Amino acid sequence: MEGLTTELAKGNLSVPIKAEKSRFFGKFLWSLDMLREKLEADKLRRLELEKEKKTLLLSLSHDIRTPLSAIELYSQALEENLYENEEKRQQAIGGIRKNTETIKKYVGEISEAAREDFLKLDVQHGEFYLSQMMQALKLYYKEKFADLHTDFQMESYADCLLYGDLDRAVEVGQNVLENAIKYGDGKYVHIFFSEEEDHSLITIENSGAGLKEEELPHIFDAFYRGSNHAGVRGSGLGLYICKELLQKMDGDIYAKTPETGFAVTIVLRKM
Repeated sequence: MEGLTTELAKGNLSVPIKAEKSRFFGKFLWSLDMLREKLEADKLRRLELEKEKKTLLLSLSHDIRTPLSAIELYSQALEENLYENEEKRQQAIGGIRKNTETIKKYVGEISEAAREDFLKLDVQHGEFYLSQMMQALKLYYKEKFADLHTDFQMESYADCLLYGDLDRAVEVGQNVLENAIKYGDGKYVHIFFSEEEDHSLITIENSGAGLKEEELPHIFDAFYRGSNHAGVRGSGLGLYICKELLQKMDGDIYAKTPETGFAVTIVLRKM
């Protein structure tokens, strides 16, 4: 056990753990080895993805050189007044404009490649009850909020069958609740429920300073951090991951700023 944890800490994920028949540690060691295998698979997948992205970026970078060279030649000719009449000057300006649009297209592809699928978020499509998700969240956060002296309330709700992945839905709820802890003022966190057509809506509201209205459309973008993040460590990926997971489950997520605090609504499709 000591050897495995040491190797994991060093980043060595290829050393398997020997089986242990002890009823006290056997299952724990088996789970630890499963974790090691998953970490190793994730590492290999990240390396493969990185290789694909580098290949794509190199290819696009090479493609950009052609229109860039054309713009350079057109600009130099215009600067040196090499064109004999206005018609040729306008053709050169048109050539610059056309090549500029081509470069814009390539830059867009590079930007997309840089952010797309940098996290492989697998979802197991199935069904689960709303109560399963809420019980899992309440089990952990009721005690945690009590320790923080935060008023934590969960409104009563009508149970229903939902489409998606229970573990991923719980992960989304955890992400939103952790944000409520990090960015709220600790006075309260309340959970409300509503329905809209064939969807169930779960709204998590916390007290404290919210975000500016103009920031709301961006908070689900990768690496975006709002103006209220000062002094709070984070990657800017939490809400991005939530949106990606929910959209894979035919759901969605959005935010609003009530009079006081901040509210995030999780949308899940009903079966």
